[in-house]
Amino acid sequence: MKKKDYLGYTDKQYRVYKRYSWIVLLAFSILYCFLYCGRQNLSYAMPAMMSEEGWTALQLGVLSSVQFWAYAFGHLVNGRLGEIVGVNKLIVIGMILSAAMNLFIGFQSSLFVIILLWAVNGYVQSMLWSPGMALLANWWPSSKRGFATGFANAFSGLGSVITAFAVSLSYIAFPKMGWRGAFVGCSIVMLVIVAIYPFFAKEKPSKIGLPEYVDPNATRETNDNELQKIIEEKGKLYPYIHLLKQWRFDVWMIIIACSSIARYGLLTWIPSYYAEVFQSDIESGIIGSVICPLGMAAGALVIPWLSDRMWSQNRLPWVIISSIGSALTVFGFMNVEPGILASLLLFFAGFFIYGINSLVWAFATDIGGRIFGGTATGVLDCAAYIGASVQAIFFGGVLTKSGDWNLVFTCIVGVLVVMIVAAICAGKKK
Repeated sequence: MKKKDYLGYTDKQYRVYKRYSWIVLLAFSILYCFLYCGRQNLSYAMPAMMSEEGWTALQLGVLSSVQFWAYAFGHLVNGRLGEIVGVNKLIVIGMILSAAMNLFIGFQSSLFVIILLWAVNGYVQSMLWSPGMALLANWWPSSKRGFATGFANAFSGLGSVITAFAVSLSYIAFPKMGWRGAFVGCSIVMLVIVAIYPFFAKEKPSKIGLPEYVDPNATRETNDNELQKIIEEKGKLYPYIHLLKQWRFDVWMIIIACSSIARYGLLTWIPSYYAEVFQSDIESGIIGSVICPLGMAAGALVIPWLSDRMWSQNRLPWVIISSIGSALTVFGFMNVEPGILASLLLFFAGFFIYGINSLVWAFATDIGGRIFGGTATGVLDCAAYIGASVQAIFFGGVLTKSGDWNLVFTCIVGVLVVMIVAAICAGKKK
């Protein structure tokens, strides 16, 4: 196929489209990476919050959980809302409001008030990812969505690393603020990034004077047209019913819930694990614990990219492979002493776990296409953060009552086994 015919564009149009598709992907990925400064900063601030305020792991587990519940509910709403009112509009508003909530928290002393503000932060943070997947579906055809969604998800994995260093620098910049500096410093960073974003990210090709691309996969192009007819005939909220009526979509909801329990079971508690078991100070614990997010960033990029080239119509075999890999590496991590081997195991645990997470978003844009890929993402992310909410309270309670870190890691291995079974079931014909 000649380039001038590719995606329905002339040669000149294609060059413009190609440039902007990369600009949009990079702009959203970088923005979302820095969104984590207003979310993951809590995990890195938790050791200081416990030592300075005397709050328990269970109390902070509840604090962490309320954001997840609000985030889950927000995705259920905002995935579809973004497609109705405009994805970029929702993305910018969400980033600004999240920075504001973090700034307010930095000047609070009441745990109850902080919990309320953190819940609001969870909701407004949900205004970015689901609309963002709809944004990428507007620019990237089905044959490359595994790469595009994986690329953005890799940056979200890298966001935990960026947050770790942002929190460390915040402690240096605001030494008298203690744990509060982690929220104030990160909010400033977020506001700088969101001020730049609108100059680069365009919502879809028509915003720069191009026609919408024609998907080279005729089945996916036809599916987009059929989904558009569904909305026109049955209303703007019918996509929820359409998706939930498909049983494989429901099984993918179980997969992403288990993936989030494993993912946030590591991200939320690894900094405290390093501080408590390895006797690291707060800053050293933060630096040591970025190994897992680095692995997540790599896995999010590599595994969905591979799924575009092998089993792209299914992607479930990659869920099974990645679940087995993550279960083995988490089990290995809990049985070794600190050192190079522990770091490697933690890296690959993150690699495989977040690779699964990225496969889910590729599936969401496969099933929802350009018409309601954001809705599909929102429903799946709702399931994901219900899982994240459960782990925050459960693991916080386990650590408060028993202090048994091995039990935490054993439970993470258990949910990975459940995910293997779910993926096998979803691969059945009936």
